[in-house]
Formats: sequence, C-alpha cells, structure tokens
Amino acid sequence: MRDERPLTVLHLAANRWWTGSADPVIHAVRGLGARGHRVFLGLIPGARFEDKAREAGIAPVEGLCLEARIDPRGVIRDVIRLRWLVRAERVDVVHCHHSHDHWLGAICRGRAALVRTFHNARAVHGGSPATALYRRTDAVLAVSATVEARCRETGIAERAIHRIDGVVDAARFAAPNGEASRRVRTELGLDPGPVIGSVARLAAHRGHELLIRGFARVLTERPGARLVLIGKGERREAIQAFVRDLGLDEQVILAGYRDGDLPAVLRALDVFALMGAGSDESCRAALEAMSAARPVIARDVGALGEVVAHGETGLVIEGDQPEAVAAALGALIRDPERARTMGQAGQRRAEALYSIERHAERMECLYRHVLDRRERR
Repeated sequence: MRDERPLTVLHLAANRWWTGSADPVIHAVRGLGARGHRVFLGLIPGARFEDKAREAGIAPVEGLCLEARIDPRGVIRDVIRLRWLVRAERVDVVHCHHSHDHWLGAICRGRAALVRTFHNARAVHGGSPATALYRRTDAVLAVSATVEARCRETGIAERAIHRIDGVVDAARFAAPNGEASRRVRTELGLDPGPVIGSVARLAAHRGHELLIRGFARVLTERPGARLVLIGKGERREAIQAFVRDLGLDEQVILAGYRDGDLPAVLRALDVFALMGAGSDESCRAALEAMSAARPVIARDVGALGEVVAHGETGLVIEGDQPEAVAAALGALIRDPERARTMGQAGQRRAEALYSIERHAERMECLYRHVLDRRERR
C-alpha cells in the first residue's frame, strides 16, 4: 500500500540573490508546507534571498554557509550541520538546486532520496566528476525542453529525468487593482497608450535590443505607443545609449526594478513581451504576466515556447528578426479585443498549470514516486 504520510523535505539552494532559483524555491517550500509536509530551506544567508524567504514566513536553516568559494573549514561545518539535520529530522528527500549544494546533498543525504532541479541548461555539466554525481541522484528535474535535452546529452539515465513546469504566485498577480494600475500609468506618463512592457534583467542575451528594434517599427503605425522596460542590471547604461541612438528617449521608458507593485505595473500594460531567458529558464516573468491577464509575445527560448500557447494566450516568435517582433506586436495592438481575450486565456492557463498549489501537488507526486522506487530496489 502506498505510503501517504507527510514527508520531510530539505531544499538546498546555494544562492543569495533574488534571481534564478530563489523565487521557484520559495514557492515550492510554501506549497509543500501548505500540503502538510515538513520543509526545511538552506540558503546562503545575509542577502535578498533570505529576506524574501522570511517575508514568506520561511525561517532558513541556521548555521549554514553554502558558499562555494570559501575556506574548506566552512564546507566541513556545512557537512556536519547537514548530516546532523538529515538524521535528526529524518529527512525523506534532499532537493538541491545548484552544483555546490548538490555535492553537499550527495555527501549528507544519509538514507534520503536525492533530487536536483536544473534551472537552466548551462547548469548541466558533461564529463567527470559531474556525471558521477548525476548517477548518484535519484531524480533530475528539467524546467524546459532545452534543459531536458541537455540532460539526455550528458548521459543522465532516462528514468531519472523528469520535466517540471515553472511556478507562479498566480493569486497575487490575478488580483485586480485598477486604481494602482492607473497610478503606474500616470507615474510613467503612459497614457493614452498602447503600452508594451517587458520584465527582465538588463543583462546580455536578454533580447532588449531586439525588442526595441521591433518596437521602433511599430511606431510608424502607432506613434503614441510606449515601451516600458522593467528591471535592473549591468547593461542599463548601454541600453539607454542604444535607445538614445535610435531617437526613442520619449517612447522607451526604463522603469527600473519593481517588486511590491509589480502586479499593478503588469496590469498597466496592454501587451507583455519577453525575448530572452535568464538564469531561470522556466521564465517566471511570462508566468507572472499571464497571471495578470496580459497577452504574451515571446521568442521560442527557454520554456517560453511551451508556456505561451501560440494563438491562444499570446504569440510565439521564431528566430531573432525585428520584423517578426514588430508583426506580433502590431497584431495585438491593432486588435485590443483579441489581446484581452488572450490575456484572459493566459490567466486561466497560469492558474490551472503553474500555480503554487499545482506545482506542490506535482512535486509531492514526484517525491513519492522516487521514494517508492527506492523502496523496491
């Protein structure tokens, strides 16, 4: 008979920043806890990730460092602490999210199952010693088809590879707040629109220049349109210079990093666009936009081609041609009713497939599958 008792799960994420694995890990911990499981979280303390975890009501495991580049004595202390924790709390599953914590998890797992999420294809390493670590891992989770293919390329056993969708706090972004959205539009000088927006770190390979070039073509038909780029990063000055060189200072707005009011910012948009995947290839920015009932125009990178149902919740673009971006933007700008219908369909899709509750249900099923398989050996 299948064991349905509550599980004890330890998530390890050797990350300190509010990027990449951080948001999905917090949602996973919250969701599993809401399903009655005991969940511990280990992270690099003293920065934004810890702050956000505590805001979510999660107290990280005390006494861990998880730094990859430290004195060996720190690694030894982590090993001692984790071995004690796994044994004392009778942990069933150690779920890792980065290479450093994956090695620690393998060393400290005891009798627990070992699971690893790969948040992007770059994290899947070929050759020794990584492949030896993967052989010791009961399940590897891929957040996109690209990551899944990379896992196969490196020789990870087929039975160990599982596809796991992204996760979003759908309820937070679905809650309508018309007054807050109007304030955002006033603050950024967006009326009357139409308004296109993107949320992505201002970094290399995120597709900002492609989006801007495509948007510039839209202006020939809709000179009142505005493009809002939300995010911070090391390429802010370079992107500003790019905008200035194209003579788009008034039409392209760099709105900076938005956190607390991000749902209102998204709802102030008419169309959302995402041209690149970052360190989290589940592309949570698109999931948040869908939850806020915005139609999504996306390049087929990361999980975007899977997340966005082409022609139903948005439009998926092949390649990297500004003309294709302009055509997709123009199609939705010219037909606001179609854009609204797509946004509503996207919101339903996000709630059905990517909510915290749905993600936790899938994770629990996967954990139990792995544990059942271990018991049958």
